[in-house]
Amino acid sequence: REELKRSWSSLASLATRSQDKMKVSKRNISAKDGSGSIILRPENSEDLWHAYNLLQTGDLVRTTTLRKVVRETSTGSTSSQKKRLSLTIEVSNVEFDPDSLEVRLSGPNRQESEFVRMGAFHTLTLEIGRNFTLEKACWDQIFLDRIEEAANPDREAEIAAVVMSSGLAHVCLVTGHMTIVKAKIDVTIPKKRTGSSNHSKAINRFYEAVYQGVLRHIDFDKVKCVLLASPGFVKDDFFKYLLQESARREDRPFIENKNKFVLCRASSGHKHALEEVFSDPAIMAKLTDTKMATEVHTLNKFMRMIDTNPDQAQYGFLHVNKANEELAIDSLLVTDELFRSSDIVTRKKYVHLVESVRDNGGKVYVFSSLHVSGAQLQQVSGVAAILRFPMPDLAELEENAAMLDAAAAGEQEEEEEEFQEKDRVAEDLADMGL
Repeated sequence: REELKRSWSSLASLATRSQDKMKVSKRNISAKDGSGSIILRPENSEDLWHAYNLLQTGDLVRTTTLRKVVRETSTGSTSSQKKRLSLTIEVSNVEFDPDSLEVRLSGPNRQESEFVRMGAFHTLTLEIGRNFTLEKACWDQIFLDRIEEAANPDREAEIAAVVMSSGLAHVCLVTGHMTIVKAKIDVTIPKKRTGSSNHSKAINRFYEAVYQGVLRHIDFDKVKCVLLASPGFVKDDFFKYLLQESARREDRPFIENKNKFVLCRASSGHKHALEEVFSDPAIMAKLTDTKMATEVHTLNKFMRMIDTNPDQAQYGFLHVNKANEELAIDSLLVTDELFRSSDIVTRKKYVHLVESVRDNGGKVYVFSSLHVSGAQLQQVSGVAAILRFPMPDLAELEENAAMLDAAAAGEQEEEEEEFQEKDRVAEDLADMGL
């Protein structure tokens, strides 16, 4: 049975390795205005996240979907059956569900069909392994960069993490763009009582569940490091259990990769505790060759600069854009959420900022909002910059902006008072019959 299990595991591993990047089947983009279409096929959950970031209101998406078709016979009776139809819809709403890892989009049908009338609203779900065609009025550089990154064969889960406390654990995969919870283990641990073995039995059940979760969800051929994080000695006790059990059961993945496990401290067994782990310089030093580590290192450097040298660390579009006009930006930090803005003008100004910083020789880091680091950057407006030299004059921008806002608010109040006075005069005249 064990031999058969290992065979199936190796076959699954081979299948996964052969499908580890977004498939780009065909490109048809105009060099004149950037309009056109691309045929894509997502191969894993991270590809769906890339697809979600590519979709915008007004785009046309063509794919196949199952629909219930009702037919009426000449006698008046009806029959229904499910058919796979090809639909083209204009995107009016798009959602990404981080729990089920699904992309759902809805909008009116824009292609005449035998079974679906023009303009009828439909909802489509993008599926792994199924082609879809995405047509845009303009493929800007941010979209094209996202396509290139999604199609990169070297892109895969670089880090795995197990954050745990007594009775609670989350097994996570940390990719270049997402922190995916693959398993949640929750076991009630009773208190220690004299003469009772319930506590130790529950601990063993908990460790066994985490052991199986790690074995099932972590591919050690791809993962460079497995972080074991917990408060106290929970991680140490579990790692000791893992080594003993893997030697007894001859589980080769654990025996051959025990050096990939890194024990570190976290305050809880919840996913958000990873933020503490990634802010530890000693841990990040062991992850220097991963994309995520580079981004976290840059973000930590920015956060330290706010305290030590605030004139060289700026955030907010107004300040960052002014620094870019002075060719002062060394590193630009921006979250992908800003590029998903439904306001075309807002999106264009951030695209222009990114392109301008690159043209001026600066480095650009686009943070995923599904990463703890991206969520942290979002708390400081979602856009920030580390400058080549201090710019203390930028502090005046905020003061001037505040003064302009206050002046505008004052003018608005005066106009409202003037309108109210005119209304009162008009009412008085009407009362007098004039």
